Amino acid sequence: MIKLIVDGHEIEVPPDYTLLQACEAAGAEIPRFCYHERLSIAGNCRMCLVEVKGTPKPVASCAWGVRDCRPGPKGELPEISTKSPMVKKAREGVMEFLLINHPLDCPICDQGGECDLQDQAMGYGVDSSRFAENKRAVEDKYLGVLVKTSMNRCIQCTRCVRFASEVCGVAEMGATGRGEDMEITTYLESALTSELQGNLVDICPVGALTSKPYAFAARPWELGKTQSIDVMDGVGSAIRIDTRGREVMRILPRVNEAVNEEWISDKTRHVVDGLRTQRLDRPYVRDKGKLRAATWAEAFGAIAAKLGRIDGKRIGAIAGDLAAVEEMFALKQLLAALGSVNVATQNVGAFDPKAGRASYIFNPTIAGIEQADALLIVGCNPRKEAAVLNARIRKRWRTGGLKIGVIGEKADLTYHYDYLGAGLDSLNDLAAGKNAFADVLKNAKNPIVLVGASATARHDAGAVLALAAKLAVDVGALKDGWIGFGVLHGAASSVGALDVGFAPDDKGLSAAQMTTFGTLDVLFSLGADEIKVPDETFVIYIGTHGDRGAHRADVILPGAAYTEKSGIYVNTEGRVQFANRAAFPPGEAREDWAIVRALSETLGKKLPYDSLSALRKALFGAVPHLMRVDQIEAGDAGAIRALATRGGSVEKTAFKPAIDDYYMTNPIARASAVMAECSRLASGQMLTAAE
Repeated sequence: MIKLIVDGHEIEVPPDYTLLQACEAAGAEIPRFCYHERLSIAGNCRMCLVEVKGTPKPVASCAWGVRDCRPGPKGELPEISTKSPMVKKAREGVMEFLLINHPLDCPICDQGGECDLQDQAMGYGVDSSRFAENKRAVEDKYLGVLVKTSMNRCIQCTRCVRFASEVCGVAEMGATGRGEDMEITTYLESALTSELQGNLVDICPVGALTSKPYAFAARPWELGKTQSIDVMDGVGSAIRIDTRGREVMRILPRVNEAVNEEWISDKTRHVVDGLRTQRLDRPYVRDKGKLRAATWAEAFGAIAAKLGRIDGKRIGAIAGDLAAVEEMFALKQLLAALGSVNVATQNVGAFDPKAGRASYIFNPTIAGIEQADALLIVGCNPRKEAAVLNARIRKRWRTGGLKIGVIGEKADLTYHYDYLGAGLDSLNDLAAGKNAFADVLKNAKNPIVLVGASATARHDAGAVLALAAKLAVDVGALKDGWIGFGVLHGAASSVGALDVGFAPDDKGLSAAQMTTFGTLDVLFSLGADEIKVPDETFVIYIGTHGDRGAHRADVILPGAAYTEKSGIYVNTEGRVQFANRAAFPPGEAREDWAIVRALSETLGKKLPYDSLSALRKALFGAVPHLMRVDQIEAGDAGAIRALATRGGSVEKTAFKPAIDDYYMTNPIARASAVMAECSRLASGQMLTAAE
């Protein structure tokens, strides 16, 4: 530790701190534009100037380490001043230079009200300018569908350049020219390809980069702000939903160091317009082959008439990717009352909840990736299945302490890896020690074997999981304080469904069996839009959008989207999270659990709760760990050892990509015009601004 005196107060900080960090640790506020805690140091803007005693000129505190501060002639502690007249004059001079070419368009700038330049100009700006020459003008650049540019406002802090190359892993942005002719641009003015590019808008300290879909839509002081959780993938990123009236206007990230740090994926951020279009706002009943609008009483009556003569064993339920825990729990209880145990979700047929929680969660945890020194990715494309988690893997890889091997799709994951093969032959060779990467795993202190959706969606998924678990055991990935076996789920509902037992048991049918011809007479589809149901099955669809599931339904019961209900979700690492209601469902749509509860009364199988709090009380009684919000109920390594002994026959076919189109994975995304444009761009149909 190193001792310093900051503004007269003695403090002690680690030797790797910069002066900026030391001053903030002492309680001083240091203005900055180019410095960002999660990016490399550039030292461009010079706004963070401070005075170091014995140094004739002010120094940039972001680029000056505390270990470089010299003691006084008699061994006195280094003294730093952040409020001296020299510092004040220096910062005012820097601000005057920054504002020389900056246009006065705050009234029309989307950054207005949450702009770092505005805030700091209030503290360090002067009331006039000594600059009489013409202002510098820069042409706006084309960056794609999501990021709008107003490059006259750019102050060349290079945050965007560093973010694109360091966090996104796609070095698509850079600076051309020198001095007054310097411009930030992409190469050949082509669109950005990263799934995290929307974060450029958040890190830009001025209004040079703003959100193109959100342009001129609202001002920050008009919006109500609700803290919630993202459900576009299994990561459970912390988000803030901004609403105006009943309408969701935008989605922004919240800081959560354990999950998403301060980044969110583009799908999370820009799926907003999909919440407004193609919505189901009233019940529908299929009459003479066509769907017609109906009342709730008519819809419930049609369901009751159908279920009245059906054997419970021929009734089933499948939950979709966006279902919350409460509605799955309620639907499972309703089916039990009807005499059925046929419950499943779209994507978790490979897992057995009775095998133990460690067998189906990401045991190392997302933050734990930063302690790993070897990673084997089996049947997974983290860049598409969990873009934020992929950024965490890249962050660890950039330190030089992580070696990565991949079995499955040979994709651009934004980091270098050893490609071991496309199918299970490679996994068998690795387990037999025939591949050099086996020694990397065995010699690692904290190895991880990560299994993804390409592996768990196969017919032989159970055997693949057992083989991966056996490999984790053999290489020593299970030890005190470290469980190096993890499953990366692509759906927000998966882990919660397994926790409450919304999965087939020994007596129940799997999702594949329920969608086989002649198996079921009635199927409850809880937002399950990715399944294909036989024509003779009577489908009751509870969902939000006029997507595939609604087109196939015989009765449609309009539900609430994740921004319109309060619900519990469990992310891929087993962390319990609350999504809070930010708006209300449209028209006659209701929260999903309330629909199930009302239907149960019509069917004469009334569920024993009338409110969400009563439902949660019953839920917590059945699954106690769900009441511990933002905590992870750790798995037992014994479950993985037991899984490793299961064995089973595996197919030799290669792993197929689990996601064909990153931007079109759920009903909300498919209803979004912005996501549709991103999809066209990603497929190569729209390449550059000129085209």
